[in-house]
Amino acid sequence: MSASNLSNDDQDRANIRRVVAQLETQLINQESLIRRLYIALLTGGHVLIEGPPGLAKTRAVNRFAQSVSASFARVQSTPDLLPADITGTELFQQKTSNFEFLKGPLFNNIVLVDEVNRAPPKVQSAMLEAMGEKQITSSGVTRKLDALFMVAATQNPIEHEGTYPLPEAQKDRFMFFIDVAMPDADTERLILDTVLAESEDPNVHKLDAIDTDTIVRASESITGVHISDSVRDYIVRLIAATRGQGIGGQSVDAIRQASSPRGSIFLATAAKAEAWLSGRDYVTPDDVASLAVDVLSGRIALEYKAIAEGVFQREIISQVVQATPKV
Repeated sequence: MSASNLSNDDQDRANIRRVVAQLETQLINQESLIRRLYIALLTGGHVLIEGPPGLAKTRAVNRFAQSVSASFARVQSTPDLLPADITGTELFQQKTSNFEFLKGPLFNNIVLVDEVNRAPPKVQSAMLEAMGEKQITSSGVTRKLDALFMVAATQNPIEHEGTYPLPEAQKDRFMFFIDVAMPDADTERLILDTVLAESEDPNVHKLDAIDTDTIVRASESITGVHISDSVRDYIVRLIAATRGQGIGGQSVDAIRQASSPRGSIFLATAAKAEAWLSGRDYVTPDDVASLAVDVLSGRIALEYKAIAEGVFQREIISQVVQATPKV
């Protein structure tokens, strides 16, 4: 089918897929991360990316932001960061003898918060309001953020000195919790070749940028994707399993805190975007299962004994998904 015969919906999907394919040539072995970044952007969600240093977490978000014609800002978290550093502050203007509000980086469409666990609690509280309510309160005045707003945060799980663990309430505001693992030897060779090629020719991996109108139209189309009663029941079974209920709940003795209802909402929303990107106007149980680990792993807390034994949230959610019947 020629481009002229495509519907607006199909054309928007084709444009997004094309840019996703371009990103995949620049971010080796990060197909899952790229897709989830776009799902979050299309559904108003946020992403927390975790992994050791040097695994291209920041590079991934930077390249992702370059693929969208939207405003972008990066915040490098440090223990001395202040809320006003990210929200903005009132400055006195001598010319007018008035105070003028200077907007901070959170007023952009896409915000990368690097090493978010190094930001002190007051900064994390300011971020929580922006992520949850899409607004910022500064000097007693509440200002709305753009409808297109997304936070992509990174954190290093290795270092603990000078860090502030994210409160559970803030973690629950993220749609996805992505774990970036070390590459194997073949993948690392591809990464090396890609980076060296870029150093020789900066334009070798030039990206096409998607305009915000396309993002808005796609977001509206995603809201119309159908979720049948049976798929909704499957989502609820997965969430209930984290609370020890049903067949899938028989293997969750290690869970101290189960997923909140926000987990089911985010899982359903993300599954609708996954179905739309796949060219369908309906959600399948496989859509839900493919996203469940990344959506739910950060919404549970483990018993201290399980943590001491080296058990991870992702392992538990994987067991829940495998044990929970889809129908």
